[in-house]
Amino acid sequence: MAELRYAYYPGCASQEITKESNETTRKVAGVLGIELHDMPAASCCGAGLVADYDRDLHLALNARNFAQAEEMGMDIMTICSTCLMVMNTANRDLKRDPKLLERINGILGEVGLRYNGTIEIKQLLWVLAGDYGLEKLKKKVKRPLNWLKAASFYGCHTLRPSDALGFEDPENPWSLDAVIRTLGAETVEYEGKTRCCGFQVDLVAVDTAVTMTATRLLDAKAMGAQCMVTPCPFCHINLDNYQGMGEKKMARKIGLPVLHLSQVVGLALGMSATEVGLDRHLVSPESVIK
Repeated sequence: MAELRYAYYPGCASQEITKESNETTRKVAGVLGIELHDMPAASCCGAGLVADYDRDLHLALNARNFAQAEEMGMDIMTICSTCLMVMNTANRDLKRDPKLLERINGILGEVGLRYNGTIEIKQLLWVLAGDYGLEKLKKKVKRPLNWLKAASFYGCHTLRPSDALGFEDPENPWSLDAVIRTLGAETVEYEGKTRCCGFQVDLVAVDTAVTMTATRLLDAKAMGAQCMVTPCPFCHINLDNYQGMGEKKMARKIGLPVLHLSQVVGLALGMSATEVGLDRHLVSPESVIK
């Protein structure tokens, strides 16, 4: 039996828009000996939007997923930072307030479920840097990425709100940089690595969002980055898919490949560019692959 077992919650975006992230995560977990157990009855977390409409519905949706993981006897692992933030915020509120938990369990009781508040929700990044451990990960590296200079992009929902997430200091995070260096690559420091990529701003002010996206990429490139690495699929969507729009907005060529965390891990474990799905990217990563 594997030492690490998780109820796997990839999130909606990683199952449809950024399929390469989900598929590569499964491959990486297999090589590392991390067991990922699907949650076939899980529902969408609500992406934070449901909470604005009906808080009890938002909490019940998430508690329903938590109850399923609890029955499986496992914590949840996700690769979506928005799911991470939404679920951890809901879990924080339920654990803090016994009366609220009982009210939500009254709703869950209608479908034969109950949540006892015993699980945690983690991101792949946290699992690698914490539960699995950097020394153990380093021993699994077959092809050190020693030619690569990478810019870490954490994403807002990986870091904030810190009282719900709590893995690291949101102003001075270490985990993504540490994982990338463990894989043999060099990391670069730049101003925007903990700032917003423009996701959700897209919904109300596209021009502003595109400027934010382009600024993050240009800041990283100015510091010598050959690529950007993010654990968040929505950040990837903005930084990769909207990079062309950013180039037009800024009247500058950017051309900075954006890789999912699972992809750089997969490459270091010896997987090919095709195996980790780099052919699905809009900005070609060919310049940084050896």
